[in-house]
Amino acid sequence: MKKSLIALHASMFLLLALSSCRSLDTTVSIPTRSLPQSFSQQPDIQRRNTDDTTTIARLEWRRYFQDSLLVALIDTALQNNFDLRIALQRIEVAGANVQFAKGELLPKVFGSVGGGVRKFGRYTMDGAGNASTDITPGRTVPVDLPDLSIGIQTTWEVDIWGKLRNKNEAALAQFLASVEATRFIVTALIGEIATAYYDLIALDVEVDILRRTIQTQQEALGVIGLQKEAGRANELAVQQFEAQVLSMQAMEKEIRQQIVAKENFINFLVGRYPQPILRDKQVLSAAPPSTIVSGIPSQLLENRPDVREAELQVKASKFELEAAKAAFFPSLNLAAGVGFQAFDPQFLFLSPASIAYNALGGLIAPIINWQGLEAQFSAAKSNQLQALYRYQKSIVNGYVEVVNELSNIQNLQQINTLKTQQVQVLQGSVGVATELYKTAKATYFEILFAQQNSLQSQIELVTVQKRQRLALVNLYRALGGGWR
Repeated sequence: MKKSLIALHASMFLLLALSSCRSLDTTVSIPTRSLPQSFSQQPDIQRRNTDDTTTIARLEWRRYFQDSLLVALIDTALQNNFDLRIALQRIEVAGANVQFAKGELLPKVFGSVGGGVRKFGRYTMDGAGNASTDITPGRTVPVDLPDLSIGIQTTWEVDIWGKLRNKNEAALAQFLASVEATRFIVTALIGEIATAYYDLIALDVEVDILRRTIQTQQEALGVIGLQKEAGRANELAVQQFEAQVLSMQAMEKEIRQQIVAKENFINFLVGRYPQPILRDKQVLSAAPPSTIVSGIPSQLLENRPDVREAELQVKASKFELEAAKAAFFPSLNLAAGVGFQAFDPQFLFLSPASIAYNALGGLIAPIINWQGLEAQFSAAKSNQLQALYRYQKSIVNGYVEVVNELSNIQNLQQINTLKTQQVQVLQGSVGVATELYKTAKATYFEILFAQQNSLQSQIELVTVQKRQRLALVNLYRALGGGWR
C-alpha cells in the first residue's frame, strides 16, 4: 500500500513537470546586426583594412601617454580614486555571491546543542503512558521530563533540474561582468584625467596669450597717449584702448579661476586634497602622431570592457532564466541528523543507548503559487531580452564612437593647418595697423579690431590643439584601450 502511494505521488509530480514544459520555452533571440569590416565608410578602404588588426588599444596606457607628469597623475588616481575603490568592492560582493551560490549546491551541516523540559498532562496518552513506564530500571518517567541533546543536523536540496547549478553559473557570470565594469571605470578614469590635464594646459597657454596681448595693448595705449599730447589723437581713442586693456585683464582673471577649478577637479579624481598640478605646457603644441592604427571593428568585442560586460550580462540572464524554469519542477529535499539524547547528563554519551538519529526525504512541487512562478519566469525572460539589446547597443555605440573620433582627428589636422596660417596673418595685421596709424593712414578702431581678431584666432588655435589631444584620448578609450 505504501509503495503504491509513493508511486502515485511521484506520478503526480512528473505530470506537473511535463505539463509545465510545454509553456516554458527559454529560447530568446533578437535580430542580429553584423559589424562592418572596417571603420571607414569607403568600400576600397574597407577592403584594404579587413586584415589589419594592429590597434592602439593593445598599448598599455603608460606607453600611449608619454608625458611623465600625466602618467604620474594617472598612477596616483588608479590607487586612490574613490569610484574605482567602490568598484573594487563591488567585485568583492560579486565574488561572495559566487561562493554563496556554490555553497547552495552542497549539503548544509549544522552542529546542535539543546536542552529543555517537558510536562505532559496526566490525562493524556503521553502522560498516562509515562506514569506507568520505567525510564530506567526501577524509576518511572519524571513528571517534569528533561531533554538534553547534542549532535549534527544536515539538509540538502538535490539539484535534479539544475536550478542551483544555473544560479551558480549566473553568479559567476555576474562576477566576471563586475570585473569588466571595473575595467571600464579604469578606462573612463584615465580618459577623464587626460582630458582634464589637457584642458588645464590649454588654459595655461590662453593666459600666456592674454599676457602678450595685454603687453601689446599697453604699448599701443602708450602710443595713443603720445599722439594725444601731440594733438593727433583725442580722448576717445585713449579711453577705447584703456577699456580694451581692462577687458583683457578681467578675462585673464576669469581664466585663472578656471585653472584653479580644473586643478581641484584633477585632485579630486586623483583622490587627494587641492594642491598644485605639475604639467608641461609644451605638450599642447607638439605635433600629434601622424599615423593612428585602429584595427578592425570585430576587435571591439574583445577590447572594450563595456561590450564584454554586456556579453557576460547576457550569459548571466540566460542562466537566471533556466533557474526560473527549474523552479516549476519538483525539488527533492533530504534531511538527516545524528547525535546523543538523554534526560540526564550522566546518560547523555552512553552508546548505543543514547544515540538518536533521523532521516527524511521528500518531493516538493509548486501548486498554489504557480502564477508567481510564471511572473518570475516572464521577468527573467524580459531581463534576457534587455541584456541582448544592451549588448547590441554597446557594440553599435562603440563602433560609432571610433568612427566619430577617426573623422575628428582627420578634420582637426586640416583645421589646425588653416588656423595656424590665420594666426600668422592676423598677427602680422596688428603690426601693419599700428604702423599705418602712426602715419595717419588707419584709425585706432582698425588697430583695436586687428588686436581682437589676433587674440581670438590664437585662442581658437589653442582650442583646436586641445581638441586634437582630446580626440586621441577619446579614440584610445573608444577602441578599448587603457585597462591593460
